Amino acid sequence: MGFREFLGNESVVHRLQETVAAGRVPQAVILAGPRGAGKYTLALMFAQLLNCEAPVEDDGLPDFCGQCRNCIRISEAQNLDARVAEAVEAREDLRETDKRETRILVQTHPDVMVIPPDPPQLLIKVGQVRQVIHNAYYRPPSEGRRSVFLFTSSAFMKEAANSLLKVMEEPPAHCTLMLLSENPAELLPTIRSRAVLHRLHAVPTAALERLLAERRPELRPAQRSLVARLSEGAVGRALGFDLDAWMNSRNDALLLLRTALQQPDDSALFRMTEGYRAGAEGQARTQGLMRALHGLVEDLLLLHAGAAELVRNCDLLPELQKLAGSVDVDWLERAAREMHAVDAGMRRNLLRSLSLDAMAAGLVRG
Repeated sequence: MGFREFLGNESVVHRLQETVAAGRVPQAVILAGPRGAGKYTLALMFAQLLNCEAPVEDDGLPDFCGQCRNCIRISEAQNLDARVAEAVEAREDLRETDKRETRILVQTHPDVMVIPPDPPQLLIKVGQVRQVIHNAYYRPPSEGRRSVFLFTSSAFMKEAANSLLKVMEEPPAHCTLMLLSENPAELLPTIRSRAVLHRLHAVPTAALERLLAERRPELRPAQRSLVARLSEGAVGRALGFDLDAWMNSRNDALLLLRTALQQPDDSALFRMTEGYRAGAEGQARTQGLMRALHGLVEDLLLLHAGAAELVRNCDLLPELQKLAGSVDVDWLERAAREMHAVDAGMRRNLLRSLSLDAMAAGLVRG
């Protein structure tokens, strides 16, 4: 165990290790990178290093052992989705009055708190930040050397972001705040200015294909090439990529585009969007559809710019070229606005099927 298990971005890993070796651990860190780049895994590893009971040395830099009690307990938060699902289920069993006041937090070690976006809006809420502030100031580390508060998203409610500034302006000496973000620009400038920013860069497609050939031998060469491109250089996303689920989402996204750009009959579209109902399953399906649609529209933009070699949905290149020939820059800009409206609507719990129908209507060429 140790940082050697982390694939790619060696320079970022070394910089984090060097801060510990020099005794200059930052009190706020932003790890930025695409979804699946390994931000959460690296953040947990850093928390393990800060609290390891028997740290080791690797090429002259400190590393965590992965076997002591602190390392094991911190690593138990690795499966974040399962931990969040447990917390949500526990909240559902509370009385209605208690449920409204309870925020989702994950804590497998007393000194490491993970703060995920609170469902159903999927935003970091002020109640979560207030709990962080309370623990930071009134609960010093009890079993480790340093308290770590790990925010897994940069999507903050305005009041929550302002509250976070209070602890960032005068942080306790024993605390480190870690913020994970796909887009650091979402964070307030005052938050960014008080944190050390590390960016996780994309791993080359060829390197991902070699890794997939080794780790996922069930994939055929064409599938490995597709997964490597769709993963956008993110190792974790490539290794865990559910190709069947992606294909289902992409088929629905293609139906939406075809209806908007080619086929005037909306009956197939309405039958498809009817399946995007409320609840956790409907939310997951809608997120998958929107990710696939974003990818297809980005490919249309690349084709419109004459960069066919960068297209990620490479198995659909002939059809995408045909669709790209029927749209212009104004349509692509309108598509971006319509997709943003659906993403924002999901946070407000709008009826998903109607949101998707409205988006499809907005994408019809005038």
